[in-house]
Amino acid sequence: MEKQVTIIDIARILNISTSTVSRALRNANDVKEETKTAVMSLAEELNYQPNRLAISLLNRQTHTIGVIIPNLDFVLSTMVKGIDEVALEAGYTVMVCQSNESFGRELVNTKRLLDSLVDGIIVSVSSETKVFEHIKKIKDRNIPMVVFDRVNKEIVAPNVQLDNVEGGVLATTHLLEQGYRKIAILAGPVNLDISNKRMDGYLQTLKKHGVRAKKDLIIHCDFNQDYAYEATKELLSMSNRPDAIFTISDRMAIGAMLAIKEKGLRMPVDIGLVGFNNEPITTLVSPSISSVDQPAFEMGKVAARLFIEMITSKRDMDHEEIILKPKLFIRESSLRKK
Repeated sequence: MEKQVTIIDIARILNISTSTVSRALRNANDVKEETKTAVMSLAEELNYQPNRLAISLLNRQTHTIGVIIPNLDFVLSTMVKGIDEVALEAGYTVMVCQSNESFGRELVNTKRLLDSLVDGIIVSVSSETKVFEHIKKIKDRNIPMVVFDRVNKEIVAPNVQLDNVEGGVLATTHLLEQGYRKIAILAGPVNLDISNKRMDGYLQTLKKHGVRAKKDLIIHCDFNQDYAYEATKELLSMSNRPDAIFTISDRMAIGAMLAIKEKGLRMPVDIGLVGFNNEPITTLVSPSISSVDQPAFEMGKVAARLFIEMITSKRDMDHEEIILKPKLFIRESSLRKK
């Protein structure tokens, strides 16, 4: 293997000091023009490649963005694609870590990214995360940080999120307009802000239409198909079972659909179903599932743009908040009235 050329080699050939070579390569003002020309010409002739790591350490910049996400499902992976597109255009590399919805793994990922000298972090917290000291430490070290998707009021940082309340309103309003009245909700973990906001939209809409919310029709469970399947079986075993179910994720909607079909109920005649996220699978199953869409790719791009602005801007952006709007895609699972 051919030995890589260093500034020591260039200095030896030109009979000058390594510090002079280094300054010449950086176009320093205190180096004579003829010396700069000689250094540059020889560097090109010998195919000299600078040590990027050393330069990064010197400048305290690695041009790497650490991204922490709860999982790599369709929605979050699409958000990461959006982050990566903007980062690449701005000259940054993205390093992705997933917590797999584990608080412990989130702690480890945060520490490892900080140890890797990333220029900053874009984070979406796990469903297990209830305390945020590890996130606050990022800010305490003056490391740029943006929060996306799963935002929490305890984290003071620029953030981008969906209008989750509006998403809950869209889903519930549609079900009521289709004639459903006993609408259940499969909500997520109680500590997760996006879950609570989607449920708030559900509750606000029921109240607006004069429909009383019933505690036994509200079930909190993880963003998991199996949990949703079991929760739906529980709902359908009630003597006064619901005539519609709103799940706050499409993975949960698939679990609910399996339980509904197992019970022998027909959608949308016997029971309606609406999910959330508008994942591709909602159009592939039969009946196709109505779902609230969030612009995941755009959310990732916005999060990355916020981060780049933090790096380049001198203004305080801690309270910068961007809220994207959801859209309901109506399909066979809930469409009674055509």
